[in-house]
Amino acid sequence: MLIYSMGVSADGFISDREGGFDWGAPDEELFAFHLERVAGLGAHVSGRRLYEAMLPWETDPAMRATPLYARFADVWSELPKVVFSRTLDRVEGNARLAEASLPDELSTVLAGTGRNVEVGGATLAAQAIEAGFVDEFRIFRYPIVVGGGTPFFPPLARQIPLELLESRTFQSRVVYERYRRAPHD
Repeated sequence: MLIYSMGVSADGFISDREGGFDWGAPDEELFAFHLERVAGLGAHVSGRRLYEAMLPWETDPAMRATPLYARFADVWSELPKVVFSRTLDRVEGNARLAEASLPDELSTVLAGTGRNVEVGGATLAAQAIEAGFVDEFRIFRYPIVVGGGTPFFPPLARQIPLELLESRTFQSRVVYERYRRAPHD
């Protein structure tokens, strides 16, 4: 199953107009939830910007400042990653550059693991959504309105009916919403 999961503002943006998302820093409770969620993945497919944002978890010893952070760094380092980029000629850590189209890479990655795979980065996820690959949407809705920026959902040619599978409110007032594509009639 392919999952698209990101933190979003109450008005649906993953970053503000300047590209900032500092309002989305998780507290310890939410970070532990993310650790558990990522530990269950079989692979991660991302665009260059998300890859670069997450690379310090594999390369920077300062990211291991607490036992919780160290465990996340271990889990993230072990997770196989496929990176789509037009500008990178190499990647570090447990990652490889994509060599095929997004549909072909997703098909290969999904077939190569018996676990869930996550796609990250708004542009790449938008392509996966349009191609019909995303099975679940996991939204972490932060109690802030940023008024514009990069939307979680791209403009779509057709509606995607969803079924709410789970919701939870964390102490930080972040609301977790887990949806799957609703079965077609």
